[in-house]
Amino acid sequence: MSKQDLRKEFLQKRKALAETEVDVFSKQIHDWFFRNFPVHAYATIHTFLPIKRNNEIDTYLIINTLQKDFATDIVIPRSHEDGTMSHYLLTKDTVFEKNRWEISEPSPVGSLQSSVFNIDLVLIPLLCFDKKGFRVGYGKGYYDQFLAECRPDVLKIGLSIFEPIDEISDVTEFDVQMDYCITPNKIWSFS
Repeated sequence: MSKQDLRKEFLQKRKALAETEVDVFSKQIHDWFFRNFPVHAYATIHTFLPIKRNNEIDTYLIINTLQKDFATDIVIPRSHEDGTMSHYLLTKDTVFEKNRWEISEPSPVGSLQSSVFNIDLVLIPLLCFDKKGFRVGYGKGYYDQFLAECRPDVLKIGLSIFEPIDEISDVTEFDVQMDYCITPNKIWSFS
């Protein structure tokens, strides 16, 4: 199936989920992440903030555990009109504002910007993924561009409510393959 068709199908599937289901799936993904990755070995972890109305995985569970139990810098993205993102350290003083899609992002005023070269691990949002480690997002290209800018050794981990499909039919040379994808039921490895 094409990305466009998959995007439509999986947006509908996610929309049909109850909030309590998303909460359970988020907790299961959180647990897989902390049980199976040496989080203490990564100095800087980049994560997205969830879009609750889209039933995205609640990454605040992961953020809260990182803040409580690990001496890890957490970096949060901010999107720009030109398809790029800038990245800011999450601190107790970080101020958030809504972007044009009503997504919370760190305000650049008073926030500490981080270079993509400092990032060791990226948690990646997605709608669905395939058994080769390619993903379908919302179609704006923000994450593919960002991941292409990261160091070659950055660990790329997708977070998905759903298990993989066999194959995305229209993968291009600009699509960045994930190293892993965590679902509520298992961790998929592509490296």
